[in-house]
Amino acid sequence: MASQSNPTNTLPIAAFFSSLFHSFPRLLLTNFIFALPLAASVALFQLLGYWLQPTGAASVLLSLLAIVTAFPFYAGVVRVTAKLVSGEEDVRVFSVFVKAVKDNFLRFLVHGLVFYAATVLSYFSIALYINLIRKNSLFIGTLIVSLLVVIFFLFMFFYIPTMTVTFDLPMRYLYKNSLLMSYGELKRNFLGLFGLIVLLAVATTCLLACNASAVAVIICTAVLGGALVPSVAAFIINYAVYRQMVVMLTSKEDSARAIDSKIREAESKRQKQEALDDFKERLKSFEIDESLSDDEYIYFEGRMMKKSVLAKLKQEALESEGISHDR
Repeated sequence: MASQSNPTNTLPIAAFFSSLFHSFPRLLLTNFIFALPLAASVALFQLLGYWLQPTGAASVLLSLLAIVTAFPFYAGVVRVTAKLVSGEEDVRVFSVFVKAVKDNFLRFLVHGLVFYAATVLSYFSIALYINLIRKNSLFIGTLIVSLLVVIFFLFMFFYIPTMTVTFDLPMRYLYKNSLLMSYGELKRNFLGLFGLIVLLAVATTCLLACNASAVAVIICTAVLGGALVPSVAAFIINYAVYRQMVVMLTSKEDSARAIDSKIREAESKRQKQEALDDFKERLKSFEIDESLSDDEYIYFEGRMMKKSVLAKLKQEALESEGISHDR
């Protein structure tokens, strides 16, 4: 049953908060489920870091690997929030979460690798240009370009996870469609980005309120990560882009089906015409026994046909090529 929490006469911001508060218990449960593999991934690479003792860039590369191992479980977060955004009331969080992870594990592992590579590249390129700006202000332009690339890559990942759990598309189409929508749906993308900035501001304010207390920061981070941020972030993104994405891709899918149907219909007609032409060719060379009466049957091409009917068909076949035939 669809939710009625987003009527047409409701302001968009009011409709968003109404939907968010209505879905909040399920978002909390979703986040608690996701927090388990997320915490395990972070802990794994923290332990590896403690054991290997990497320094500098190697430490960052190792820590960010948690993205790859946690990303397959993000499929569950995306699927649950997509269902909530679409207005479904009876969303069984655990079963939906587990099924999404099971069905999309390998694809999201690939997405995690791509996201990891892009995150690493973005982090080091921005850090590099910030350092270079101190020596030469001309690098401000390259920093701006890098930030724009990061933003558009983020916009792509507004769509890639949701598109993966919603549609059965080849990987190349997932990335192609997401790339097109990253700049084709700028209004919705910037709304989603604004929502994420607000969420980040709230989380940052909570951390600053800890007054640099290590214990308080750890507790606050655990609460934000374990109970709030991932699922609310996914909800914000899906609220901004999900409906339009489904409309666009469904329309494309329907168009593709219509085209495929026309192609199959044309192919069927072509095959029938070829079969008919082949039948006529064999009929032209078939010798009819003229001593038989018109009502007698003659065996031709696996069927019994009256001589009169067979003779008429042969005459028509010959006339279609301008050949006269006298009985």
